[in-house]
Amino acid sequence: MVTRKRYSLKTREGKEALTGYFFLLPALLLLGVFLLYPMGAAFYYSFTDFYILRPGEKNFIGLENFQMIIGDAEFRQALRNTLYFTFLVVPIQIAVALGLALLVNKKLKLKVFFRTAYFSPVVMSLVVVSILWTFMYNPNEGLINEMLGLLGIPPQPFLTSPDQAMNSIIVMSVWQGAGFQMMIFLAGLQNIPDHLYEAADIDGANTFHKFLHVTLPGLKNISLFIFITITIAAFKLLVQPMIMTQGGPLGSTKSLVYHIYEVGFNYRDVGYASAMAVVFTVMVLTITIIQRILVKEERG
Repeated sequence: MVTRKRYSLKTREGKEALTGYFFLLPALLLLGVFLLYPMGAAFYYSFTDFYILRPGEKNFIGLENFQMIIGDAEFRQALRNTLYFTFLVVPIQIAVALGLALLVNKKLKLKVFFRTAYFSPVVMSLVVVSILWTFMYNPNEGLINEMLGLLGIPPQPFLTSPDQAMNSIIVMSVWQGAGFQMMIFLAGLQNIPDHLYEAADIDGANTFHKFLHVTLPGLKNISLFIFITITIAAFKLLVQPMIMTQGGPLGSTKSLVYHIYEVGFNYRDVGYASAMAVVFTVMVLTITIIQRILVKEERG
């Protein structure tokens, strides 16, 4: 029969356990105040008609807010924009990050300089990066159009065009975030045993075959981790459209999170914004669970 070990505050193990809980308490308090309480409040408000300018007049309205979401054209457009951004930025950013990692992993001169240069956008504030690229995308005096002019290409509208605005944000987002995934890929590349490449050389494998049969399998677990983290980050798109386009032109860059923010803080409709936030959370959780199931099946 297995007996559960009991700790007493007078014993050494009990004092160590009490000390551990004491150091854990601040983190639990912060977690409760800034995560658990807002999540619970948002879930409660999603069933009310809470208007931020009338905080004392909250009424329980059941599922009316969720029924409004079904017929909300702006919500559907924001969801399409978010899915479009996610489906493009995830594979492109992974490919760019892997390419940069393969490049800086080679024994080249100035390797440390290139690692620093590729990683530097990550440590910059996303707001600052968005403002910088807004100037670069300027259709009249922007740096990118100046460079295109040297190649004989006419100026492009970029952020002022409904057809180009989201793609322009995707390019900027990949440039800003690929450096972080590059460092993770680089750590994975350096952990692949050299004898696998030596065996491939003996078998007569060329560079592409070594990449396909040695490098990619060695990076499988890291690639799955990066895929999940980029996907979650892409769904939380907010800063770039808020700073660069304010959701325009014609709502072509308004993301789901930005739409929730706009309804909650600009229109003060906290109840409806909370309902959309609950739906958004369920979507992200569902995608995360599916990804984890696929990862477990892949490992199995």
